Amino acid sequence: MKRRKFIKTTAVSIAAPTILLSNQNIPSNHNNPLVLSTWTHGLPANKAAWKILSKNGSALDAVEAGAKVPEADPKSTSVGYGGLPDEQGKVTLDACIMDHTGNCGSVAFIQNIKHPISVARKIMEVTKHVMLVGEGARQFAVSQGFEETDLLTDESRKAWKKWEKEQFQSTPHDTHDTISILAQDYKGNLAGACTTSGWAYKLHGRVGDSPIIGAGLFVDNEIGCTAATGLGEEVIKTTGSFLVVELMRQGYSPNEACEEALKRIIKKHNRNPDFQVSYIALRKDGEIGSACINGSFEYALANKKGNKLHKIKGLI
Repeated sequence: MKRRKFIKTTAVSIAAPTILLSNQNIPSNHNNPLVLSTWTHGLPANKAAWKILSKNGSALDAVEAGAKVPEADPKSTSVGYGGLPDEQGKVTLDACIMDHTGNCGSVAFIQNIKHPISVARKIMEVTKHVMLVGEGARQFAVSQGFEETDLLTDESRKAWKKWEKEQFQSTPHDTHDTISILAQDYKGNLAGACTTSGWAYKLHGRVGDSPIIGAGLFVDNEIGCTAATGLGEEVIKTTGSFLVVELMRQGYSPNEACEEALKRIIKKHNRNPDFQVSYIALRKDGEIGSACINGSFEYALANKKGNKLHKIKGLI
């Protein structure tokens, strides 16, 4: 009897934290839809997303529309059309999208398709899969009516030729301006999207964190959502976006959660990492947060008050 009582008591004590955390649902921010995104190209992305949110549209539609703006902008050399190529001179794209129900779609190492974010959504909605990659992803996109196009612009080709000639070794400091975008609609529902051409002059076949659910992006409609930008390898190693959301579940504020996730990366690199990682976070009640490892980072926030760029300093 004593043994049974011990097992029963132990089981309850182990289960208690899980029950406690699951009951910490954060109230929705019903009266103030907003959109949060990374870097300066977040401003035009937010503008497109806000057009949808301001007309009672869904957060999912908003983040897709927002992500498509830099995807189609040849001046945005870290995303989509005009993105800097890999070492072979080929533009390869990664993207993912996630809605408030936990459904998600992703493409990695896709070529010749201008809007990988829309392909990712199509995967989510018409297949039983989450991720398609490479040639299979391209074939799927074409089968769904997406047009193929050469994504390498003259400007990006010239930059690649110069890199090839000088045998320049790119670093993760200045090649990771992923557009990550988070939104909440009038119903209080959350959604997120990431899209990128990745690390400039990367090894052919390299995939970063942006198409990986839990690394580059994670959405939990009870708690909040998070997205990343920066050196994807380090985000993947720490399942960064999932970690930030779980920290918010445990009671951390969005800022605190972003900072704690980054401190774990910093610690692993002897408190002197030579790369950048940044997070943006949106909690269910509308509170936002952001943090970066070093230097500075810019995020764009759009709500009823307007669309504005904000700059923060790094933790080190």
